[in-house]
Amino acid sequence: MSESDRSPGVVADVIDGALKDRELDYTRRGENQFVVELPGEHKLATTALLTVGNHGVRVEAFVCRKPDENFEGVYKYLLRRNRRLYGVHYTLDKIGDVYLTGRIPSHAVTGEELDRVLGQVLEASDGDFNVLLELGFASSIKREWEWRVSRGESLANLQPFKHLVEENDLVEENDSVEENGADGPDKVSEGS
Repeated sequence: MSESDRSPGVVADVIDGALKDRELDYTRRGENQFVVELPGEHKLATTALLTVGNHGVRVEAFVCRKPDENFEGVYKYLLRRNRRLYGVHYTLDKIGDVYLTGRIPSHAVTGEELDRVLGQVLEASDGDFNVLLELGFASSIKREWEWRVSRGESLANLQPFKHLVEENDLVEENDSVEENGADGPDKVSEGS
């Protein structure tokens, strides 16, 4: 049997063996689906779904929900990023949530190729996560920061976005200076 004639069962066995060899955390759903947990730094984990079909393997991974704002900036970033990705690309679902998707032909499914593609999924999802949050959720991040400060809650997982709050404070300070003059409010004495 040539590699181009590999059945879905054979391809699924190759995937199962490759995931075990790499000691990745995964579960098998039925004969032809694998749910793989990829640990990250910025995004705590990325869940990748590998689905074996008659002619290849579909790779899917949720990255983030539909942006709240700055759609053009987010989509521009994703399209530019697609140019540099291997084996997967950014796409949107029907409601606008962001995913990485790709396909591997049956004959190309090897442990090394799975390693490359899953590595790209993790690098893109984890590496782009904070940028996507900044571009598409800046207002929500600022509101969350203010809410946590007002209640004395931890800001630990918001620290990567501290500059968004600091930029906002600087803008407010500059607006105040412009309104009141560089030396503060104009004071007109009655004797002048």
